[in-house]
Order: sequence, then structure tokens, then C-alpha cells
Amino acid sequence: MTILDQVRDLIPGMSPSEKAQLLQWIAQDLGGAYPGIESTPGVIGGDACIVRTRIPVWLLVQARKLGTSESKILESFPSLTALDLANAWAYYRAHQDEIDQQIMQNEAA
Repeated sequence: MTILDQVRDLIPGMSPSEKAQLLQWIAQDLGGAYPGIESTPGVIGGDACIVRTRIPVWLLVQARKLGTSESKILESFPSLTALDLANAWAYYRAHQDEIDQQIMQNEAA
């Protein structure tokens, strides 16, 4: 059995958020990009946000650090999807210093 066969067998047993995370890892590995995340000058101070929203990645990361579950975050932000959260977590892993700095700046404001 190949690794690809093993992965195919595991996918049906995965939760939607696990599938989104897997998809994010694959996309990142292929292109080094962070789909679903954008930074636009003049929008939320240029902070990285979930596309089609003005929800900054730092806000989601801070909620998670404070113990908010993914399901509660999705409930609080109905426009978000599990894939959006997976994208945010991946972006944070790659840009931890940037996001942590934004959290500190917004706590001080």
C-alpha cells in the first residue's frame, strides 16, 4: 500500500476541520502561499485578514490563545468556514512574530 493509498483511506474518518487543515498543508507545501489570507494597505491597518472579510488573523489567534474553541469561533463569526480557520492557523505558524506583535499592539490600544 502506497502512502497515497493510506491517505485516501484516512480521509473519510477525518472531521471537516482536519480535512481543511490537511488541504492547507498540501497547498502550502506546493506553493508556499497562504490561500484565503490577504493584507491590503488601508484595510484594518494592512493586517493579514481572512479574504472577503475584515477579520484579522491576529484576532482569531488571540481568541484561540484565550481558550476559545474553533466551533465557538465559527459560531461567533458566521461568515467564517473551517478552511478559513485552517488558513489562519497556517499563516500564524509561518508569521508568528508578526501576529504576536499585532496582538500586543491591539491589547495596548
